Amino acid sequence: MRRARWASVLLWILFAAGPAAAAHIHLATISGTINPASADYLRQAIATSERDGASALLVELDTPGGLLASTKDVIQAMLNAGIPVIVYVAPPGAWAGSAGTFITLAANVAAMAPGTSIGAAHPVGIGPGGGEGEKGKERDFAAEKAENFTAAFIESIAKERKRNVDWAVKAVRQSVAIPQDEALKIGVIDLVAANREELLQRVDGRETLVKGKPWKIAVAGAEVQPLEMSLLTRILDVLATPDIAVLLILAGALGLYVEFTTPGVVVPGVVGALCLLLGFFSLQILPFSWLGLLLIVGGVTLIVAEVFLASYGLLFLLGVACFLIGGARLFDRPDLSDVNVSFWSVLVPAVAAIAGFGAIIVFGVVRSLRSASRAGVGELVGMIGKAASPLEPEGTVFVRGEYWSARADAAVPAGGKVEVTAVEGLRLRVRLAPPEPQ
Repeated sequence: MRRARWASVLLWILFAAGPAAAAHIHLATISGTINPASADYLRQAIATSERDGASALLVELDTPGGLLASTKDVIQAMLNAGIPVIVYVAPPGAWAGSAGTFITLAANVAAMAPGTSIGAAHPVGIGPGGGEGEKGKERDFAAEKAENFTAAFIESIAKERKRNVDWAVKAVRQSVAIPQDEALKIGVIDLVAANREELLQRVDGRETLVKGKPWKIAVAGAEVQPLEMSLLTRILDVLATPDIAVLLILAGALGLYVEFTTPGVVVPGVVGALCLLLGFFSLQILPFSWLGLLLIVGGVTLIVAEVFLASYGLLFLLGVACFLIGGARLFDRPDLSDVNVSFWSVLVPAVAAIAGFGAIIVFGVVRSLRSASRAGVGELVGMIGKAASPLEPEGTVFVRGEYWSARADAAVPAGGKVEVTAVEGLRLRVRLAPPEPQ
């Protein structure tokens, strides 16, 4: 009886301790730009990990950069997290560019996979950097202001996490970028791991500070539980991509252009309006330049004007040029964002495709405008028909598949061939058709 009692107590203790002993970590995956949607996803991942008692949050990162405001939100959540945040730049070939550099440096443990890179955190636009006059000075001042702010921001992060401060500042001011082995050598990251399993093994037992207090990371044998983006967040994440936003605006402009030049088709107009709505919704998420947007609108106007003005293609070419320049400048906001439209891989092919399609439409419309009329009563003059009844001198004739009241200059027997010489209201003037040449 005593042994049975002790066995029951032991089983109860094991049962009660079982759930607590089953350690787990959460996994968040970022593959794309840092924008309000992905930033909200990471902040929610941190909050969920704290609430669920996870041993740590693992963030697998692959990003070219993003919005500075969204990056600030992520950094603030990471530095104030109640659990360790591990950032792993992966898979091989991934990079922690620009905003990704800030996020990696802010991690409790920063790791990279082989074949990855980090850096190039300078806030730049693709437009001209300065110029003569007040406009050039204003642009230089804005760029300098953005650079100073981001340099101070990354310096404070590096100091907080005791990483290489000098390199962090150079990543902003000189846009330097380095591979994973050099990042490990100079103290930018903590370790290089070939895969997730190796990473967790090497992270286990490390000591870090969480909210200023010592914390020993315990992730050995922990279950990895992925945290998925909600459907709405995934949609917003896609719409907050500059390339997608520009493609939506260009597709919308093309749809409306087709509808205006060929009224009644309906489908292109509806699709174009929907694309424009989604594109303008993207502009509510992304910081954009009004100059770029006005250039795109001007491009649409010039291409439409080509249909009605004989410019021999000049207006059309100017419209295409406005598309290219406007698309390139649409997100040229170095003070707010470090991402832009992919000029050669996205913008140029998209504009070329739209220009080709638009050229076909312009050619067809101009050709139809210059051709002779093929509809209406005016085209009846000169047509050959048949007298449906005797014309003495009035009667009925059959022309172009229709019966018409007619008046002949001379009597024409029923069945005789007649030629239309004039249209007088709803009555035709006809004459006996000349015999066909043998």
